[in-house]
Amino acid sequence: MPHALTIRLRKAQEAAQAAAEVIRHYYKIQQDGELSVELKDDDSPVTQADVESEKTIRKILLEAFPDDGFYGEETGQQSMDAEFLWLIDPIDGTKSFVRGYPFFSTQIALMHKGELVLGVSSAPQFNEIAIAIKGQDGFLNGEKLSVSAIDTLEQAALSTGNLKTIALKPQWQNLGKVISRVRRNRGYGDFYHYHLLAAGKIDAIIESDLNILDIAALTVIVEAAGGRVTQLDGKPVGLNTVNLLATNGILHDELLNIIAYT
Repeated sequence: MPHALTIRLRKAQEAAQAAAEVIRHYYKIQQDGELSVELKDDDSPVTQADVESEKTIRKILLEAFPDDGFYGEETGQQSMDAEFLWLIDPIDGTKSFVRGYPFFSTQIALMHKGELVLGVSSAPQFNEIAIAIKGQDGFLNGEKLSVSAIDTLEQAALSTGNLKTIALKPQWQNLGKVISRVRRNRGYGDFYHYHLLAAGKIDAIIESDLNILDIAALTVIVEAAGGRVTQLDGKPVGLNTVNLLATNGILHDELLNIIAYT
């Protein structure tokens, strides 16, 4: 399978680069105030940029690997029981995109028989692309990724993302305990704090109110850099994941114990 993953990684990078061209085109249109925005059934925004960039990714991947499955944020599902299943969020951070700030990315992940094995995270406005294959090194713009060696919360930098569901639970107070102990707390959000974590620049991420398409590729990338990623209850990341704890690995169990998320 290593060769099968290597050729798929190359094609995924090609798809991400092609999508970036589409996204940059529409981002300029958005900046000029000429991009229309619609709302999906879940009240989240979608634009022509989302749909066209996903169609671009879909065409490149399925022309190369016609037997693979495809699970896209905008164009739907195909062959979900295939041996290889692509998980695609063409613009993760559409709300940022439509407000005109650059915290959005293209997320391309691959599952093999239900296991996440490949990830590409492309941030066009940051000129960053992170890639990884499970069991191999991860890279950001060609530089090898490695998580930090920080081993105490008192020295750790924590980033938080979406927190709405946590705020409605008793565990909100537990999150407060974490924040009161860490050296630094910021909300870098979206793809960006995962890139920072994988590069050893921060040490932990906590967030809720997400889906697998948001974090599948980033999970592979963080783990390839030596980190650990689970749900907030400690269970593995899967298709139904809606919250996440990602760390340098060293701090993971302590944070799970403090948060005690159920």
